[in-house]
Amino acid sequence: MKEVDRLSTAKEKTGVFTGAYAINPVNGEEVPVWIGDYVLYSYGTGAVMAVPGHDERDFAFAKEFGLEIRKVILQEGEAQEAVLEEAWTSSGSMVNSGSYDGISSDVMKEKIVEDLSQSGKAEKKVNFRLRDWLVSRQRYWGAPIPIINCEDCGEVLVPEKDLPVVLPDDVEFKPTGESPLKSCPDFYKAPCPKCGKEGTREVDTLDTFVCSSWYYLRYPDADNDKEPFGKDITFKMLPVDKYVGGPEHACMHLLYARFINMALYDLGYVPSEEPFTSLTHQGMILGPDGAKMSKSKGNTVSPDEYVEQYGSDILRLYLAFGFNYIEGGPWSDEGFKSASRFGDRVARLLEERSEFLAGSFEKPESFSSEEKKLLFVLHNSIKGVTQDTERFMFNTSIARIMELYNATSEYLRSCEDSINSYVVQQVLENILRLLSPFMPHFCEEFWSKNHESSIFEETWPEYEESFLVLDEVSMAVMINGKKRDEISVSNSAGEEEVFAIACESSRVSKYLEGMQVVKKIFVKGKLINLILKPA
Repeated sequence: MKEVDRLSTAKEKTGVFTGAYAINPVNGEEVPVWIGDYVLYSYGTGAVMAVPGHDERDFAFAKEFGLEIRKVILQEGEAQEAVLEEAWTSSGSMVNSGSYDGISSDVMKEKIVEDLSQSGKAEKKVNFRLRDWLVSRQRYWGAPIPIINCEDCGEVLVPEKDLPVVLPDDVEFKPTGESPLKSCPDFYKAPCPKCGKEGTREVDTLDTFVCSSWYYLRYPDADNDKEPFGKDITFKMLPVDKYVGGPEHACMHLLYARFINMALYDLGYVPSEEPFTSLTHQGMILGPDGAKMSKSKGNTVSPDEYVEQYGSDILRLYLAFGFNYIEGGPWSDEGFKSASRFGDRVARLLEERSEFLAGSFEKPESFSSEEKKLLFVLHNSIKGVTQDTERFMFNTSIARIMELYNATSEYLRSCEDSINSYVVQQVLENILRLLSPFMPHFCEEFWSKNHESSIFEETWPEYEESFLVLDEVSMAVMINGKKRDEISVSNSAGEEEVFAIACESSRVSKYLEGMQVVKKIFVKGKLINLILKPA
């Protein structure tokens, strides 16, 4: 059998028991030796230790022949006695593994090699394999390969003036095992570009991986009908700032894209050897039970139901807020409802205070203490959301917008009779700008009520350093390390001034009676800690 056939997951597994047993070098157990049609000669020595509980192909073989499927990696939240319905191929903690029980499977992989090396039973070895990349497929879809086969001239490239080769529309799809393009004579037969004799076109098409490995080059120049991409704009725009993909991309699409880009770089078509400057892996959203979503486990979540009930913006908001982008985590209906409630609160604020979005207000020459506090939160939020979003920390970005909403609501409640219209307008408009990547339809709707242009034609807000310094700050007052009060002091207040203000507090003064201050620990703008002992 060819290696590609051995890798197939579609065909039935075949194998035979030899009657012989091997000895497991770790625990001395006898292991039955089978000959199987899915084992690869190029992998290791051609003889492998099967781990059916944690390898998909081993699992299928063991199920087919009724072999023991022993669980040795326990996924988080899983009961040890639970039956494996499918192979668990991710990390977990070790079970049924003797002295290795309880440790991480990733750690155990290194430790077991180390232990076997010390006992003289094994040694660590790294194998490098060069694999061919099959770029053609016997199918209709995919880019035609521009070659004409001629009996006299051999393989001849289609002239540039005849490119691109376009797929025909009148193709019959029959299960012949060959490309359907071969049964289309108008496409298949073509004159040789060199001698004019009738030849045949190449009927294999390029694998879709080939096309997807250079599409990032096409994006900046998508309307170019003369060439795949123009060098002027390509050299200006590339390399790509951020590549986002799961770990499986690292050995497939990412590898192919880098390979093609390096070849194009050597030919002078692209400005850099590497196509992407940075890579971020997104985390996996698990089922509500904390396990990987699976139909067999009944823990899948359909986004359609949530979109229908709450709208796509709330789903988008929850996906940004409910998870660390890189780590992922379990789906939570309560978390989703929390995101929905926040969306409702912002909507009510914008509706109830719509006059501030509709009006035009002049910037005053000075601001009150309360206005400065709100402007501090606004500009601190702009700074934080900008930094966090660039780092893919969307959950903390949303948290900062929530803080801004709370500060705005508090200002409107406490200053109802002296509201600064300019400040409120600035805050509400910037809430929409900051929230727009996470709730695009919602923000566009509110923005369009008072603006002719789209919110997505607006520039991203910038913070002003001058607003990030408060006249007054809140400082914690601690007695022997325990917080007893919080006081407001001037931003420039020194230790003695803060100490004097703290002593005036009734919450603090009662602890000072009959006591002596033996030490003051002062952190400007943060806290003062008074170390006391009996006088």
